[in-house]
Amino acid sequence: MKDSHENHSERAALLRPIPYEMTATIEGAPVATPSGRALSLNISSGGMLILMDQAPQVDQVLKVYVPTPVTVAETPTLAEVRWTRKLPFGRVNGSGAYFVGLKFMF
Repeated sequence: MKDSHENHSERAALLRPIPYEMTATIEGAPVATPSGRALSLNISSGGMLILMDQAPQVDQVLKVYVPTPVTVAETPTLAEVRWTRKLPFGRVNGSGAYFVGLKFMF
């Protein structure tokens, strides 16, 4: 198994707004729920780091539209939330920004 440092070294910076949809399961079938935009920060073959204005639950499945080299194409990909971290600053009403670590589901 690769150590954490090796996993980090394969990441590439990817600073782009990406659309996402949160999914829910109703009677065994995935159903799209709230959607929005997040800012991708980096990406690897196994997942990506995004910045969101809300903190999804760990294990939540998101459909993220990953940018491809062709600028007009975006590939929908299922990804599982592995962790979230609130940034140490935010708005007065308690909302703010969150780092969200995603693992691609293959």
